[in-house]
Amino acid sequence: MKKSKNKLTYNLVQIARIIVGALFIFSGFVKLVDPIGSQYKFEEYFSEGVLNMEFLIPYALHFAIFLIIAEIVLGIALLVGWKAKFTINSLKLIILLFLFLTWYSAYYNKVTDCGCFGDAIKLTPWQTFTKDVILTILIFFIGAKIKYIKPITSTSLPSLIVFISLLLSSGITYYVLNHLPIIDFRAYAIGKSIPEGMEYKNDGELPPVHDFFLEDAQNDLAPQILKMDKVMLVIISSIDKSDFEGLKEIEKISKKAISKGYKVYGVSASFSDLIDLTKKKFNFPFEVLFCDETTLKTMIRANPGFMILNKGVIVDKKNWKDADDLELK
Repeated sequence: MKKSKNKLTYNLVQIARIIVGALFIFSGFVKLVDPIGSQYKFEEYFSEGVLNMEFLIPYALHFAIFLIIAEIVLGIALLVGWKAKFTINSLKLIILLFLFLTWYSAYYNKVTDCGCFGDAIKLTPWQTFTKDVILTILIFFIGAKIKYIKPITSTSLPSLIVFISLLLSSGITYYVLNHLPIIDFRAYAIGKSIPEGMEYKNDGELPPVHDFFLEDAQNDLAPQILKMDKVMLVIISSIDKSDFEGLKEIEKISKKAISKGYKVYGVSASFSDLIDLTKKKFNFPFEVLFCDETTLKTMIRANPGFMILNKGVIVDKKNWKDADDLELK
């Protein structure tokens, strides 16, 4: 009887181990391909209206990268049985942090999309909190039965797998931060139609694309711009936070687009005085329109960045570092 009970416990621990490991790997991966999205979420959590820890906002990206890589590496470590005590204790710390944040979001109706699965899967605050409660129970159950967690082999293979996962995760993060997300789950991905994304489905939900407007001093030009064949948007979400080297590249790229028959518009959420000064300093050969900063950050994870539209369909977009590779036909 005791042997049968031990076998049942062993099997339950292995099932819990697989569930927790797989969920942490998946959660980490969908954020790994777009770490700046997680940065924005932590900035929101640290803001005055939420946790009022604004002194941490400058470190939001570092915090996001650390947690994303930790999720993936610890998930893999749990599956291969690497340093079980360290791995499970680390998972406990992370899940308790997530549990607090998701409870806070749900109870106080703050940060209504916690970004636990990036932009890949959207959950309500209470759904997210429930998910974290279940994970907390599973992780503490595994911790209580840690004797059943053994390495998959007695060789150095588990350590090698964990080390490789750390290297790969770090490499992908570096690449994405210097270019754009390698998988884009947002409504502004290449191939998506902005006008279609703005359509209401009569389901009570906001459409995927909302708060999209391109305003000059008097009017919203978005409706007419989304009907044009060849448009390039130069997106500078916040001029004072933009990459200086990128600003210097804008004149060259925009003139190249104009020579190929593109209508070029700048888009920014910065104040008009700063826009005017920047236009003069860097010789921008186009009009700069206004758009909500959150929308611009959602459109492209680069500041500055370039987006090519054809009748409202996103044909291409690039970080300024890759602007020479834009599809300008």
